[in-house]
Amino acid sequence: MTADESIGAVAKDGRGLTDDEIRNVLAKAVVGRNPHRVLVIPPDFTRFHSNAGFITNFYYHYFADRGAEVDILPALGTHVPVDETQWTRMFGDIPYSRMIVHHWRTDVVELGVVPSEAVREITDGLWSDPVPVEVNRLVMDPKYDLVISPGQVVPHEVIGMANHAKNIFVGVGGSGMINASHMIGAVCGMEKAMGRDHTPVRRLFDYGMEHFLYGKRPVLFCLTVTTAPGGRICTHGIFAGEGRKCLEDAVKLAQERNIDYVEHGIGKCVVYLDPSEFTSTWLGNKAVYRTRMAMADGGELIVLAPGVRHFGEDETNDALIRKYGYKGRLQTLEVFRSPEAADLRANMGVAAHLIHGSSDGRFSITYCVKEITREEIEGVGFKSADYDEMARKYDPARLRYGYNTVDGEEIYFIPNPALGLWINRERFNG
Repeated sequence: MTADESIGAVAKDGRGLTDDEIRNVLAKAVVGRNPHRVLVIPPDFTRFHSNAGFITNFYYHYFADRGAEVDILPALGTHVPVDETQWTRMFGDIPYSRMIVHHWRTDVVELGVVPSEAVREITDGLWSDPVPVEVNRLVMDPKYDLVISPGQVVPHEVIGMANHAKNIFVGVGGSGMINASHMIGAVCGMEKAMGRDHTPVRRLFDYGMEHFLYGKRPVLFCLTVTTAPGGRICTHGIFAGEGRKCLEDAVKLAQERNIDYVEHGIGKCVVYLDPSEFTSTWLGNKAVYRTRMAMADGGELIVLAPGVRHFGEDETNDALIRKYGYKGRLQTLEVFRSPEAADLRANMGVAAHLIHGSSDGRFSITYCVKEITREEIEGVGFKSADYDEMARKYDPARLRYGYNTVDGEEIYFIPNPALGLWINRERFNG
């Protein structure tokens, strides 16, 4: 298989590929490879429904049974490490001791820089600062004969369609690329990106791959397109390759499987966040990102978030969110440029997150939590409501996906916002 090739399989019906069909693709992707040491870089538990856990488990045993040593480096980005319970649920019988924790502020090596002129061209002049390209030092360690990056291609608020190079440059990347890429995505506008390929941030990552990885440190990507009806992972397609073709094939299928169009703006949307996956608004704001293109002006987004205990995924980010709040794009950019906001400029990923997590005043966002006070929720710019009270009215165990009627009112229910993108067909410009 050359760098320009992609091998894969697409399910013939909505039931998805069988485990054997997936294994067949994974085995074909590594024919002729006999590594002594393998580094697998799967997503973390927040992408549980990617089926990357199955892929990682397959490759762990496939190579370990042939005498190779296999290490697992979850693509945490800025997230907290995978705990042992999550590890077992996602990766099965792989020993927890095989996990290496990525520290995004300290564990990286710089491969090069995307120069100002390239950044300016990529963003149509909206951003011009050079961007460092950083990865975990193990990605470049010659002791590994093979690097494998499994993951899911799905609509994403920053890059348009998640995974491929994002898993490397953000998932196991450093603060420079994480901050810059998120800020570029926010400045360029998420509505222009979500669900699309060749967005500004994707082009930024493509530059990094073309100039610093292709031909120097090849990575085998194994990309899935999945949904999770009733919580069961359904893999509609899998595509493997070292170049961009596997991404392009996955994007086409994800655009069919992971974008839902509504015929008119949603007046009231209720989103449920599984407490095993969503413990912060940093993660939980997928409820905002993925629905804002479907929400009606003046509508209400209700986020049922029983597991959300904090705002950021670490103390620094949590403190910045509490300080600046989700106040909208224009206000955040105004504050970002002020002399007093040096701490925010030093953490551009947070500034971008604050922009993405706001409705820009178009609709209200009500967070329903158990372990954060009403004052704290309202202090960052959201409305607050009692979780138990709202869950009795909008019972996630009884609501069905899509339109429901509750007390004579039409509501739209989404059981997991991480698995799709919702767009008002009346306003979508293609």
